[in-house]
Amino acid sequence: MARRTKIIATIGPASADEETLIAMMQAGMNVARIALAHTPLDEALERHQRIRDIAERLGLNIGTMIDLPGSKTRTGRFPAEGVEFSVDDTVTLVPGTGESTAEQISIDYAHLVDDCHVGDEIMVGGSVVLAVQKVHGQSITTKVISSGPLSGRAGVHIPFGTTVYRPVTDFDREALDKFVEVGVDMVAISVNSGRDLRELALEPHPRGPMIIAKIETMAAVENLSSIIEDAAGIMVERGALGLEADLEDLPHIQKSVIRECIAGGLPVITASQMLDSMAKAQAPTRAEATDIANAVFDGTSAVMLSAETAIGEHPALVVETMARIAERSDDQFNHQAWAERVAAIRMAGHEHSEAAITDAMTIAAARAAEELSVRALLCISASGFTVRSMARFRPSAKILGFSGQKATVRQLASSWGVTPIYFEGGSADYEERVRLADNPARRAGHVATGDLIGVVAGIASVARATDTFRMMRVP
Repeated sequence: MARRTKIIATIGPASADEETLIAMMQAGMNVARIALAHTPLDEALERHQRIRDIAERLGLNIGTMIDLPGSKTRTGRFPAEGVEFSVDDTVTLVPGTGESTAEQISIDYAHLVDDCHVGDEIMVGGSVVLAVQKVHGQSITTKVISSGPLSGRAGVHIPFGTTVYRPVTDFDREALDKFVEVGVDMVAISVNSGRDLRELALEPHPRGPMIIAKIETMAAVENLSSIIEDAAGIMVERGALGLEADLEDLPHIQKSVIRECIAGGLPVITASQMLDSMAKAQAPTRAEATDIANAVFDGTSAVMLSAETAIGEHPALVVETMARIAERSDDQFNHQAWAERVAAIRMAGHEHSEAAITDAMTIAAARAAEELSVRALLCISASGFTVRSMARFRPSAKILGFSGQKATVRQLASSWGVTPIYFEGGSADYEERVRLADNPARRAGHVATGDLIGVVAGIASVARATDTFRMMRVP
């Protein structure tokens, strides 16, 4: 079986050149992420255009995602090549937004000196831990007790910090306006509730970008149901979430969030430290390989690479390694048991709602696909809703996601198991759409004459409902 779990890779100084981007796309990158906390805005816009140009030239559907910094406390910017910190290094911390170096880190937090005390441990960038040795004047002397690389404007966790939470900052607004103008496919933002997402006031996708809600606080976990209602996708940001959740609880929170979101039809991204050792090494640890496999078995739609590809020494090799592990895990995935579990969740309640119509059709399609061993499921959708609704059941049959909207096609790059295909039949009637979808599917070798396929679509005027499923032979 071909790989079904998608790969999101962060583009940074190590991977922004054309040669490396081509190698990463060919190695299996499905979505390119640009972290605006670590990339100047003008440079980020240039990278976005470069990614689009290369993908178009290669004939690949590569989605683009920007990750907004939000109001998280951050360091001043490190040099482009980053800085490696070792255990027992002495580092001075100062409040402000100045440049950071190996000897002194600026932290954009006015109460830094007041809120830190001798013995406190400060986490920077998800891996580097600094123990406070001395507080004096307007600076703090620390010692590194956990090593690692830092780059860009790394996030900072201060145990007793008093930062006021703001989901959308002035910089976020400025960046969002510019990226919406150039048609970015996805926007990731840290939230504590569904209300935070509504503050963005963006048009629904595909007219606007898909909004990916980053779950990185316990408040977000507690308000997950409201976030699911307003988000188009979810990112389980384990690095930041692990600073609030007890270590022993984190794996179970990850599993619970993935299960609830997939059942709701949302793609879910598992992020942070998945192949951390490969920022330098040419092979992962056994624990990292197991972590990726377990994320796949949990039902995650996509796995994400951060520093490994942004500042690592061999970004394309990291993507290739993750693709290989994910493909093997997809092959071992229990598709039927997963579909039955999701079906049981979805058929509880809302018997006469529009959601129930979609559930009934996609559950029937998933069951028929397994029982009759269909070659492929053709899902036809303008917004991608039908395709994502089908993908949540994780059928073993190939999912072909057809849309007449190019933005939808790129957005579907993040959805598990979906081969996104653009076709010119978006405004045709149902029968014509099926015929027009069948042609490119055959040309690409996804189906052949005589194959049994399932066709899933919405044809009624009911909003956001998938109301039709049929079996047919490819003529």
